[in-house]
Amino acid sequence: MPGSTPVRRSSLRQQIADALRDEVLTGRLAAGRHFTVKEIADLYGVSATPVREALVDLAAQGLLDVEHHRGFQVRQFTHDDYRGLVEARTLVSEGIFRRLAAHGPLLLPDEGMASVRRRAEAAASAARAGALDVLIGCDLRFWRELAVLTANTHVCEFLDRLRVQSWVFAVPLLRREPDLAGVCWTEHVALADAIRDGDTQGARRIVEAYNEHSLSLMRRLVERHGDGR
Repeated sequence: MPGSTPVRRSSLRQQIADALRDEVLTGRLAAGRHFTVKEIADLYGVSATPVREALVDLAAQGLLDVEHHRGFQVRQFTHDDYRGLVEARTLVSEGIFRRLAAHGPLLLPDEGMASVRRRAEAAASAARAGALDVLIGCDLRFWRELAVLTANTHVCEFLDRLRVQSWVFAVPLLRREPDLAGVCWTEHVALADAIRDGDTQGARRIVEAYNEHSLSLMRRLVERHGDGR
């Protein structure tokens, strides 16, 4: 069970949700795991109310399934789910690129672009080194910061949800590999530079190659290890 990180008393609902989300993302709280509100409340030494609220939030994000009279279960994503997630990402990305092509790129301010590039460098470095836990955090932050190009909070939240769910499926498979150095996508910096330069077509090609890489990698890992469950 999770619980290695103490939970402070302020904003308990969000803190518990964040802590459990990290456990699911990294695979430490495995797919299919059942637990109750009382278990989590006892674990963190808090009342049931913020725990229940946090778990409902995670269920709304598609990370937990609510079990009638039993509590909650970590959602089990299948390879078909993963392909659907990548397809959804692709459709949203294509809509963004079409809008950028029609209306011109929405460039980030210098300080925002500098932050994106730092995230890109950190994510690419972690991918080359095979540091999976570091990569997950850096990769998600990189894409969240790039998502401001949509100028749409709803799209940003939807894309983040798709990316989180994609990682939840991928992580158990990736952890079965003896060496992850260079296995995951490493072109974060090239994408950041294309965005910085207003190169919409170049950015589109990089994202297309990234999605193809993701699908190919997961297909190989599923063939090698099963569906990740």
